[in-house]
Amino acid sequence: MEAYLLEFGNLLLRWLHVIAAIAWVGESIYFVMLDNGLRPPKDAECKKKGVYGEMWAVHGGGFYHNQKYATSPEKLPEDLHWSFWKSYVTWLSGFGLFTLLYLTKPSFYLVNANSPWEWAANMVGWQANVAALAFLALGWIVYNELCKRISPNMTRDGILSVAVAVMMVVVAYLSTHIFSGRAAFLLTGAVMATAMSANVFFWIIPGQRRMVKAMKAGETPNPIDGLRGKQRSVHNTYFTLPVVLLMLSNHYSFTYTHPQSWVIMTLFIFAGALIRQYFVLMHAGHIRPGYPIAGVALILIAIWFGAPSTSKTVEAPAAQSNVTATEQAGEAVPAVEGTTTGEVTLAQVETIMDNRCVQCHAVNPTQAGFAAAPLGVILDSAEQIKLQADRIKQVVASKYMPLGNMSGMTDDERAMIAAWNGQ
Repeated sequence: MEAYLLEFGNLLLRWLHVIAAIAWVGESIYFVMLDNGLRPPKDAECKKKGVYGEMWAVHGGGFYHNQKYATSPEKLPEDLHWSFWKSYVTWLSGFGLFTLLYLTKPSFYLVNANSPWEWAANMVGWQANVAALAFLALGWIVYNELCKRISPNMTRDGILSVAVAVMMVVVAYLSTHIFSGRAAFLLTGAVMATAMSANVFFWIIPGQRRMVKAMKAGETPNPIDGLRGKQRSVHNTYFTLPVVLLMLSNHYSFTYTHPQSWVIMTLFIFAGALIRQYFVLMHAGHIRPGYPIAGVALILIAIWFGAPSTSKTVEAPAAQSNVTATEQAGEAVPAVEGTTTGEVTLAQVETIMDNRCVQCHAVNPTQAGFAAAPLGVILDSAEQIKLQADRIKQVVASKYMPLGNMSGMTDDERAMIAAWNGQ
């Protein structure tokens, strides 16, 4: 019952997170479209009132007339619409999910036992939690310092964009070397999402509040607040597509189990930013097909780069080697009958699945904390194993599964699965 309630809580929290994210991203994209779609007012009265730009639109059977003031309108209404709670709810619910799914079981979900850095591979649970939280905090600090130092007056945005792009390459590289694959992709997306929400909390909303306060006092708002808010909002819109993709990536193991997964991650980040750039320019009346073409090209490169090897030169180990390795793992698991150097049969793979995987991946998991098979992957029958053959070979070869190797899968067993032809 406890596992069931945790799963239900996970579902409700994820639902809230997705709803808030849709609302936030949708509003953000709308305002970018609106800002870039404004045209100089033609009416003399509007110009006299200080209208900077306007846009007429039709939607839902009605007509809308949006106007933007360069400085401040003559009168500010009391029911002024603010955009911030969607951002905060998105981040808070996302952090809640991260806590529920990752920070509660860091040894399984965060620790990268295959890290080339010994200190990362040897982290215990609490150390992995501290490292993950520090990673998020440092990501925001570094990004914020880059913005403050490179473009303090919002006049060097081009150079700043290059610096942020380089930063994201470094973040991708570090995350995949410190944390396990799925957590690395999630944390890289969380670094960008944290920067997005922190931009709203620390810069955009405070700047807008100062502007409103000055206007109500009959003073001229400091233009730097408007420029800074615009800068950070633009950054947020370019982060949007990469963040959404990275958050979805944990459902697709081919993205995070590749030995050079940071390259795939980087290609996806840049592809998302390029595709977003096309729409930003399109709203301003500029059609630049080169951007989406370049974005799709990067995705194709990622597909090519991440494609699994078709080599079948790996051979199964002898049965005696498997027994010895299993005994060394500290468990009395029966040897796979009939195992000899050569072709691996489905029956042999099924035995490995029974010994190492069905504790979690079954219709009724026996592993504590699992109310249902993770990601719906069920491996308690030969038919299901054949159906999941490619995924099994991929996650086992990368040592991502079993999580934390809690069932003690041996290298010999991994070699047998690698040699299996999937039939």
